[in-house]
Amino acid sequence: MSDTTTSAALRCIVVTPEETVLECEAEFVVLPLFDGEVGIAPLHSPMIGRLGFGELRIRSEDDTTRYYVDGGFVQVADNLVSVLTNRAIESSKIDGEAAHEQLQEALETRALGEEQMAARNRSQLQARAQLRIANRPR
Repeated sequence: MSDTTTSAALRCIVVTPEETVLECEAEFVVLPLFDGEVGIAPLHSPMIGRLGFGELRIRSEDDTTRYYVDGGFVQVADNLVSVLTNRAIESSKIDGEAAHEQLQEALETRALGEEQMAARNRSQLQARAQLRIANRPR
């Protein structure tokens, strides 16, 4: 293996249905999967994963960029991390009060049937993920 291959940086692209939110180089990327978190370093083996609701962290040099992602998928191949998500919001722009209200409303919503229960559960998971991010020490 050559030195250029082992020192390769990751390329990270975050895309929503409306726009390309972010395209940058990174040293390390942490993604919220539906069943936990995964860390991606250069030369990571190829993978496809289902995203959950939570914080995407991208470390480059001495800085960490943080985004709330709202589900979707990630593909990793050839030092490229492609994130396709419904929504990506800078973590600093998460409104904790709005997330708290969303959680309260979801907890109080009566769900009749499987579809309504799934929508209520999704709303609760989204709100809880946003609250974790909003309440994280800066």
